Amino acid sequence: MNIYKSLNEITEYIDSHLEEKIDYEILSRMLGVNSYTMQRIFSLLTNISLSDYIRKRRLSVSGEDLYNNPSLKVMDVAIKYCYDNATSFSRAFEQFHGIKPSQITKENKLKVFPRITFEEKNEIKEPISYEIVELDELILYGTYIKTDNDHIEQDAPRFFEEIESKNINKYGEINYGMVTYTENEEYCHMETNAYWVLYNKEINELERVVIPKSKWLLFRIDTQEAKDIRSMSQQFYLEFLPSCKYNLSPLPELEYYHDGITDFLVPII
Repeated sequence: MNIYKSLNEITEYIDSHLEEKIDYEILSRMLGVNSYTMQRIFSLLTNISLSDYIRKRRLSVSGEDLYNNPSLKVMDVAIKYCYDNATSFSRAFEQFHGIKPSQITKENKLKVFPRITFEEKNEIKEPISYEIVELDELILYGTYIKTDNDHIEQDAPRFFEEIESKNINKYGEINYGMVTYTENEEYCHMETNAYWVLYNKEINELERVVIPKSKWLLFRIDTQEAKDIRSMSQQFYLEFLPSCKYNLSPLPELEYYHDGITDFLVPII
């Protein structure tokens, strides 16, 4: 499967259905994975969530509609591009374009967010070793830092070092790292929202976290360096996942630190 060709089909489909509610299940079938996995791949390759991409494309073309047809009512354009009412549309329009919809003919200052297209490249990749493991329920104790997709690369190692140096004599070495997500209820898109450090023993001062029994893809990393873990994560999402048939489970990813190595664990259905 050429993932870039499939992603081009997805953005082409989106552009031809901006006036309708876009079914994520249709998009995910183009990529051959489930909806959750498809959205993760899209956001990692583009650095923008699928829901935000669709929103910006709609606001782009709605500006063109209003400019080319001054007689159009704002409410009609709002409904056309799947907004519930003129107020929410006008607010989003002004935030995106910098002017109100009613000012278009006077100001003529508009922005466009172009359709994303992907280069259909073919590269020979090195094999990626992994295991499929089933882990029993994990009961862990830890703390976290709020973060996001843009900052986790810096926030996670800094927070890990801060907590470990503070508590090494009290609790011992940190056993797990964990990345959690928040869900956009409208589009079911997952965005990074926190990085946790966790211990596999009961510590009353810390928050209790339960990870249910599940299957995982396990990728072993020979170090515990943040840069190597980040590299493995990117390789998984950009190379491994688009080329396999596994569907992700909406459980958090885990990093298991032991014996000087790291097991990068991704939950699957």
